[in-house]
Amino acid sequence: MPNVSHRSETVPLSPFRKLIPLADRAKASGKHIYHLNIGQPDIKTHPRAVAAFRELDWEILDYSPSNGTASYRQALTEYYARFGVELRPQQIMVTTGGSEAILFFLLACMDPGDEIIIPEPFYANYNGFAHIADVRVVPITCRIEDGFSLPSPQEFANKITPRTRAIMITSPNNPTGACYSDAEMARIAAIVREHNLFLCADEVYREFSYDQPLRSVLQLDGLEEHAVIIDSVSKRYSATGARVGALVSRNEDILAAVDRFAKLRLSPPGLGQMLSECMLQDDTHYLAGVKEDYRARRDVVYSRLQEMEGVYCYEPGGAFYCFARFPIEDSEDFCRWLLEDFSLHNSTVMLSPGPGFYATPGLGRNECRIAYVLNTDDLHRAMDCLEQALKVYPGRKVVERMEA
Repeated sequence: MPNVSHRSETVPLSPFRKLIPLADRAKASGKHIYHLNIGQPDIKTHPRAVAAFRELDWEILDYSPSNGTASYRQALTEYYARFGVELRPQQIMVTTGGSEAILFFLLACMDPGDEIIIPEPFYANYNGFAHIADVRVVPITCRIEDGFSLPSPQEFANKITPRTRAIMITSPNNPTGACYSDAEMARIAAIVREHNLFLCADEVYREFSYDQPLRSVLQLDGLEEHAVIIDSVSKRYSATGARVGALVSRNEDILAAVDRFAKLRLSPPGLGQMLSECMLQDDTHYLAGVKEDYRARRDVVYSRLQEMEGVYCYEPGGAFYCFARFPIEDSEDFCRWLLEDFSLHNSTVMLSPGPGFYATPGLGRNECRIAYVLNTDDLHRAMDCLEQALKVYPGRKVVERMEA
């Protein structure tokens, strides 16, 4: 029998989905699971946009242009203008979700064996996409005690080699919820200019910064040829199934390179673009409400974690994730045990183990990501499960409580 590729056998597993078979078995046994393992919100997709989408008149669902429909790209320029980012439609490449935008960036800007520096913990699928593109992820570790703020410029400089081509950041951050300050962004911009690197910023959670306004990398001076942003409608409008993202840059060479890959896959999702254009037309009230909803959810999770003995966390500034340290030795085992062996009122909670969000071996073993994507009543019940589970988990460690 022919063998499958080494690439397919060694690609990193998604930490969000690797425990799903255990969850399926737990559900089949009648156990209720509070899913805090993946960024799938329970908030309704933008209702007015859905209503408008249902009224659209079309007869043939044809290919769109490889870079996306002209009307949607024009609507996106008006969206970015709200944040002081002036763009032309030609500087926007519509993609099949933010995932394809990430892969296109790696393929267009790096050759096999090149290196990209990414502050860790980071969105776990960066590891997988880099593996597919044969690009080496060089992690630079952020610490929970510092609120996962960016390391110093010297620490970044120490990671740069002749093969370094880019730095990638996510703000607001997945999985930590950290939001990078203007001063941090200015330091990163200086490093990128000095070493002639690309700066790729995943800005998917732009709308969900609770305590301070954020600057896009496209607003930073002197980065016109360096900056690329990754964007998506998935989380902003609670439309994860639309699979519409974007790669945005003012660098014409990057856009031309990405366009070559985009033409090979023909076109991004047609129905998703129709819906996304509807969502852009009347979103101010919707987005404001969603942001306040997530702020309330964050407050529930953060306050409840603060009350749990041995748990250390900090208050996330954005996105809808909290990355917490637990009094355990093996978060993979803890998350498995929650699904297989624990129950409170025939319910349990599903989390994402920490190691999958790191590239450095051994890190994250006592950490988990919590996605606060459920309503506050369900979040309280989920936190009840987690609090009780930590009291009875056989692998619990006795640790001295730290103040966040």
